[in-house]
Amino acid sequence: MNTRNWKLGFSLALLTALLWGLLPIGLKVALAELDPWTITWCRFAGAGLLMGLLLAVRRQLPTKEHFDSGSRRWLVVGSLGLTGNYCLYVLGLSYSSPAATQVVMQIAPLLLLVFGMFFFHERFSPLQWFGFATLVFGLMVFFNRRLPELLHPSEDWSLGILLTICSAVSWAVYGVSQKKLLGKLNSAQILFLIYIIATVVLLPTAHFGALLQVSAPVLLAILFGVANTVVAYGAFGFALEVWEVSRVSSVVAAAPLFTLAGSSVATYAAIAWVTPETLNVLSVAGALCVVAGSMVSALGSRRIPRTGN
Repeated sequence: MNTRNWKLGFSLALLTALLWGLLPIGLKVALAELDPWTITWCRFAGAGLLMGLLLAVRRQLPTKEHFDSGSRRWLVVGSLGLTGNYCLYVLGLSYSSPAATQVVMQIAPLLLLVFGMFFFHERFSPLQWFGFATLVFGLMVFFNRRLPELLHPSEDWSLGILLTICSAVSWAVYGVSQKKLLGKLNSAQILFLIYIIATVVLLPTAHFGALLQVSAPVLLAILFGVANTVVAYGAFGFALEVWEVSRVSSVVAAAPLFTLAGSSVATYAAIAWVTPETLNVLSVAGALCVVAGSMVSALGSRRIPRTGN
């Protein structure tokens, strides 16, 4: 293995895990003054603009030649999937906590692997089944104090978890469409088109007046969300080019640990606009099991999809 590639790939994958781990904390801050729809519109619009500028500089903007009837259909499916993923993620976060949201989202890559069994005739290896079982066990341990609440979705917290699960399903739908589109477009072009479509679709839901009145912390949180969307995906994509896919994905699976660490640091520093996590020892152990299960599933597959929220 090339030592330089190993170090670069690991560094980029770790950066991706850090950014995705801190994302729900930033979005939770933004939710203090903005609604989920406006936050999501800002993320799509900002990321679409930055991605468009990057593709224009590289002269890689998609053209009509990239499309046929089949690719258009999958682009619509992918746009609906990623838009649903982003919106449902923030909606779920508005009812729950950053740590709970990020831990639950670890089911998204596994859902895509399950979808792959139907759409691409892929198979779970024994190691992946073990990882899946570890992840499910970890989720049960993580929610050890609140398992009864999960049976009553009318409760705010349990509703947030249900919305997060729906967000993971939406992301898996997007993942299937991305795989279908990769024969016509590269990942950056796909994301650019989806960002633009989502920006237009969500335009009627955005409250621009509220954006003019946000405080400095919320403005920084929005800018972080936009930059996170572009930089994290860019770092992840570049890591896949220089390092093995399974190893990159296993490192990225550590994102919930950065969420827990970030929330703990913010609580210790008494930052008023970050809500402290209320986790016991079993919950932390469950989070570690979820991360371990996700890593094992990633290492047990030759092809692991890109995650995001």
